Amino acid sequence: MCHELHLQGLNCERQIAVEVLYKGIAIKGQRLDLLVENEVILEIKSLSQLPEVAMAQILSYLRATGLKRGLLINFDEKRLTDGVKRISL
Repeated sequence: MCHELHLQGLNCERQIAVEVLYKGIAIKGQRLDLLVENEVILEIKSLSQLPEVAMAQILSYLRATGLKRGLLINFDEKRLTDGVKRISL
């Protein structure tokens, strides 16, 4: 997916390591799926039904990075537009 974004002139990085704090404890080993233009986090899923933890995950990533915008994209929806959730802090 980053390759396609690069072709559109957008900067994209994959699998960026993030340290998430949970109740004051650092949880290491977390990785962003995609970071676009150093502004938007994309979390990519392909599940028949998204678990609640998917939304919590991207919210944690936004807080940990100090970023304000994210997209949670589920490719297992019949219509892709139904699988896109916009998240803003």
